[in-house]
Amino acid sequence: MPTNKHKRKATAHAKTKTTQSVGLIASHTKMFTYIGLFLMAISIYLFAFESQRNAMFGLAMLSLISGVALTFFAKISVTTKSKN
Repeated sequence: MPTNKHKRKATAHAKTKTTQSVGLIASHTKMFTYIGLFLMAISIYLFAFESQRNAMFGLAMLSLISGVALTFFAKISVTTKSKN
């Protein structure tokens, strides 16, 4: 039996870096920040002038919640993008 057995090279098993798929919000952070701020401005307008009807109050609440969430996630993706 030979003393020098065939050994695999370490480079053959080197792990390749896997990149995470970039989402839509992460790739266009500034645009989604502006969209979130626009939704919040629409909701403030609806609260101030159109909130007498229940449907407009509900629409204002939906607009506010989605605008805050969209702006929040856009701001988070900006900070994680800058760390990398």
